[in-house]
Amino acid sequence: MGIKKLLYTYIICCTLPTLAQDSIAKSEYITGFPDKISARLSLVNTANIFFFADNDGEEYELRPNERDYLGASLLFRSVELAFGFSPKFLNTNKDNADSELFNLNFRMFYRQWMQTIDFYYQKGFSFSDNNFSSFYFPEIETLKLGGATSYIFNKKFSFRAIGYQNEKQNKSAGSFIPKLSLYYTKFFVNTDNLSERATSFDIAISPSYYYNFVLSNKLLFSAGASFGMGLSHSENVGAENINTILYELTGRVVLSYNSDSFFSGINTNISVLEKSIGNTNRQGDAISFIELYIGYRFKAPKKFMKWADDVNDFIGF
Repeated sequence: MGIKKLLYTYIICCTLPTLAQDSIAKSEYITGFPDKISARLSLVNTANIFFFADNDGEEYELRPNERDYLGASLLFRSVELAFGFSPKFLNTNKDNADSELFNLNFRMFYRQWMQTIDFYYQKGFSFSDNNFSSFYFPEIETLKLGGATSYIFNKKFSFRAIGYQNEKQNKSAGSFIPKLSLYYTKFFVNTDNLSERATSFDIAISPSYYYNFVLSNKLLFSAGASFGMGLSHSENVGAENINTILYELTGRVVLSYNSDSFFSGINTNISVLEKSIGNTNRQGDAISFIELYIGYRFKAPKKFMKWADDVNDFIGF
């Protein structure tokens, strides 16, 4: 299908209040890089997968036609400019002529608060069951918008060292991180004989714990998970509107190399939402994310630093 440009282009600018002062210069546990710009290249595979099951043991899965994309970004403190595209020479992209995938993933920090925002639009799904039957439906579309607000209790623990790469964890540390998750999902089926839409709104509160293991001065292994409960409201599921209990599960594993200038690593994450529909059926979806990245930090120009400090002074932080 050629190179699909503009898979995602975004500027995270809503964190301007943290532009000048929200990075730690250096401490016993964390080293920040407030005077450096980070250039980063990454290879990402991500998808929003849906699954269904009943008490008779039948299981079904809707899996989007997978697509890898290459990303490039420039990061200064909490502001990031990024661009991604999906070249067809990657193996998972060669049979995606009738499918579409567009996603945005944001992460923003302010002091010990962390905000994530996810957007997924997908078109073209493979439907399979536990008898290994599989059918492709190019007319099925899904849209998901949501994210999570989290609070990092331990100031000695750096989430930016594993998810943002503008800090370095010097000593091993962990933190309890409760979060509030909100997601809105819409399903579309448009064919000559059928036009259906269903929506769901999910909210969950989840305690989580993450730990950064500093294996050496430059090598870091991080792992964490969350498990929580909440409520789900679904509309137009068959002919019904349904309210039910929601379960949320998230897991993350990261292995990274991080020096003062060069950094690289692998970042894996999965988030699962599951609920009961009626007395016999279970329904859920999972967002999977795998990223390989490499990057380099270089000194920010003095004029750029002065502009950043002026912005911070003007805002009053």
